Amino acid sequence: MNLNNLKPAKGSTSSRKRIARGQGSGHGGTSTRGHKGAKSRSGYKSKIGFEGGQMPLQRRVPKFGFKNVNRVEYKAINLDIIQNLVEKKNITEFNHDVFMENGLVSTNELVKVLGRGELKAAVTITAHKFSASAKKLIEEQGGKISEL
Repeated sequence: MNLNNLKPAKGSTSSRKRIARGQGSGHGGTSTRGHKGAKSRSGYKSKIGFEGGQMPLQRRVPKFGFKNVNRVEYKAINLDIIQNLVEKKNITEFNHDVFMENGLVSTNELVKVLGRGELKAAVTITAHKFSASAKKLIEEQGGKISEL
């Protein structure tokens, strides 16, 4: 062992910077912040999206579109899906719970029955909305409709 190959024991020293602990640390003086300017001061905080005075991206990009806050969103269920359930599971009464059990809607979704496909069975359907074609096809087969 010589003085030129001495090393501290493994794990005894930390590799992190010790800032503002004097000039001998190599990170004294300005403490790695540079000279002057807002970023060198304590308490510096920048606004989100601030780009040093350049026009921020969210203000440079053109705005377009419209979001209607009063829009009511429905989950569409077509008559061919209902007919499929009638054939496979022999269900004749449909309501929100039946649709949920069969994985067609989730708890808080509103249901609208649409008229795609054919309906060959008389069924009773309870839903939030019905299209005109769906109403016509259900009533032609002797089915019943009730809106929530």
